[in-house]
Amino acid sequence: MPTTVPPIPQERLPALLAAMPKAELHIHIEGSLEPELIFQLAQRNGVAIPYASVEELRRAYAFTNLQSFLDIYYAGASVLLQAQDFYDMAWAYLQRAAADHVVRAEIFFDPQTHTARGVAMETVVEGLSRACRDAKALGVDAELILCFLRHLSEEEAFETLEQALPFRDRFIGVGLDSSEVGHPPEKFARVFDACRRHGLHLVAHAGEEGPPAYVWSALDVLKVERIDHGVQSPKDPALMKRLAQDRIPLTVCPLSNLKLCVFPSLELHNLRVLLDAGLAATVNSDDPAYFGGYMNENFLQTFAATGLDAQHAYRLARNSFEGSFAEPAARRRYIEQLDAAFASA
Repeated sequence: MPTTVPPIPQERLPALLAAMPKAELHIHIEGSLEPELIFQLAQRNGVAIPYASVEELRRAYAFTNLQSFLDIYYAGASVLLQAQDFYDMAWAYLQRAAADHVVRAEIFFDPQTHTARGVAMETVVEGLSRACRDAKALGVDAELILCFLRHLSEEEAFETLEQALPFRDRFIGVGLDSSEVGHPPEKFARVFDACRRHGLHLVAHAGEEGPPAYVWSALDVLKVERIDHGVQSPKDPALMKRLAQDRIPLTVCPLSNLKLCVFPSLELHNLRVLLDAGLAATVNSDDPAYFGGYMNENFLQTFAATGLDAQHAYRLARNSFEGSFAEPAARRRYIEQLDAAFASA
């Protein structure tokens, strides 16, 4: 890492944030489903949805917490039935990612949301993985991470893993998402052990609404390589020290945190606290169709609200590449692109 990032005038920072190459490590593909595409797919598949228009659906995006979002999120996913639907959803996201200069995307998908509706695992994986392959043409290296829904049982997670293993070559890791409070990571200890034996990368949502204890459990019981969210970590100084020492990436999602009332305002977000403590924090969009912005919007709004500078921008982008599951040669290539972007800024 360069010892110093050249000083960049504040007025030039937005252009740099938009243009710099970056990796997105926390994106739920079902959460990129825009209202317009929901209505298009509903019409294509003859699915009735309880909203009369795109505008009415958008107005429903007034969330008070994680659960109020999840309720509408699952309703939106009901329009996904055919492999082409999953392809179209992923392709729409990947085009937006490319426009935001995302060069690496590690995409979460929730198969249980679909298999519970009678959609075959093969249908889900085929559509998503085909879009990831085609993303090379956009200049995006895209991979899939299968997530287990934590409000369901570990037994159901095992069933999902068994259904997915025939397609093991199509996804690189597993994660844990959905309702956090009341569903600690250790609930899924055995299924994560099994995933580790299959050579899968391991990540988990922890410390979004749940306590720092959930982050400890994700690290020590599930043995994850990355923490998704983790913004409750500053409440535990010992945890902060552990995260910094072990360089555990945190996939922070500022606009999501704002929309779900984790922080009352972006000005009060603790991203600077995480960075100043030496943590490997990154910026991501989470469920951008629902939370008001894709990658660049998260960077632009957060930097405008918190006063973060070019040095922080470089660290966040570099952390995203170093925290990715890309091959070492690819990570080096991304960082060279990042260095070039800052050298010419």
